[in-house]
Amino acid sequence: MSEKKIIYLDNNATTRIYPEVLDAMMPFFKEKYANPSSMYSFAAGVHKDVEKARAQVADLINVDPIEICFVSCGSEADNFAIRGITEAYPNKKHIITTKVEHPAIIETFKSLERHGYKTTYLDVDGDGNVDIETLKNSISNETALVSVMYANNETGVIFPIEEIGKIVKKHGAVFHVDAVQAVGKLPIDLQKEDYIDMLTMSGHKIHAPKGIGVLFIRNGTKLRTVQTGGHQERGRRAGTENVPYIIALGKACEMAKAELSKFMEHTKLLRDTLQKKLVDNIDNTKVNGGNANRTANTLNISFKNIEGESILLLLDVYGICASTGSACSSGTLEPSPVLRAMGLPFEYAHSSTRFSFSLDNTMEEVDFTADAVIKIVKRLREISPYTE
Repeated sequence: MSEKKIIYLDNNATTRIYPEVLDAMMPFFKEKYANPSSMYSFAAGVHKDVEKARAQVADLINVDPIEICFVSCGSEADNFAIRGITEAYPNKKHIITTKVEHPAIIETFKSLERHGYKTTYLDVDGDGNVDIETLKNSISNETALVSVMYANNETGVIFPIEEIGKIVKKHGAVFHVDAVQAVGKLPIDLQKEDYIDMLTMSGHKIHAPKGIGVLFIRNGTKLRTVQTGGHQERGRRAGTENVPYIIALGKACEMAKAELSKFMEHTKLLRDTLQKKLVDNIDNTKVNGGNANRTANTLNISFKNIEGESILLLLDVYGICASTGSACSSGTLEPSPVLRAMGLPFEYAHSSTRFSFSLDNTMEEVDFTADAVIKIVKRLREISPYTE
């Protein structure tokens, strides 16, 4: 029996490692296995390779390589940024984020709340756009940090980072941006976007392995180390460098920069085609964030009065991989906190389904997926007690 063909449309959760990336990292498991911090020439060669990868990462977002700090993942980078800043400014007890951030941000803010920090969570409107007026009214000289995502992982909605950044700078706070869902999907130039003090990125979102991430720390940013031990990463993050994964991330960043325009054009065509097919053929359908500026590769869509989990289970029968939202907040039957914050009615929030594309995906896959979703929604509505 032949294996079922997999149509992978969950690229916001993770991505396939590119063969070129895998090839780049393999020698560092075998021939080039030295610890880059050691003193002999064998290690010096590996250290040189790590610094080349650091430069490749820096080039993608246009920063000085010394501003790149390698960590294990996006969640660690977020924790490092938030806790590092609050420890660096112990007399400033106010921090700001939004209600639609990744759990790595929200849960860290809640943890600090329990230790006496005043926290402000900015609302979003029905399209997922952040409430700038509340930011203006709540930020003060007592604010240590504002942490806002560049693009939402569930809806793809892009936040007005420049407008937010200029408000933050005016009040002397530190501005951290979680760009895990933006790096490699949008043009990011941190020489021009000089209002961003720190930025998070994650390797496995751009075809590198899981287990490697970056915190960009702009020169001059006051930040306390939160992981102590050795003096790696210029004393900012202790721990022997994960050399193969660093090399892989460097190669993935090099490829992401070369393919950015192609990525944006290709994935937007796929996303818009699937969106139109579903909206045109299924009644009572809502595109979440559809009226906002979105990343090209993300479609979050709801179908009234059916369960998103049922949709995913039936999609799996067809070999189609999608999700109901963030992989880091799944495992619950509650509607997405992002969609709740957007005010999505209960009968739509429970059926949210996210499709996220990469350069691997094809128009044939989109056509197949559209036909499958149309059949699935029809079938589920026929057996739903809530169908009108």
